[in-house]
Amino acid sequence: MTLQAPETKIVDSYRIACDGGEGALGHPRVWLQIPKDTGWVECGYCDCKYIHRDFADKA
Repeated sequence: MTLQAPETKIVDSYRIACDGGEGALGHPRVWLQIPKDTGWVECGYCDCKYIHRDFADKA
């Protein structure tokens, strides 16, 4: 059995909300803060990686 790689999203804001994006199969909405020094953050529930647009070519 193979696992799918976590999703990666390019975003325009340093503060974003993640709810798993799958309706009833998602997770509770959490607010994530992207650090301005690294430019990315991962959701603790679904492992989705959010990359700020300014760091898209670096992450």
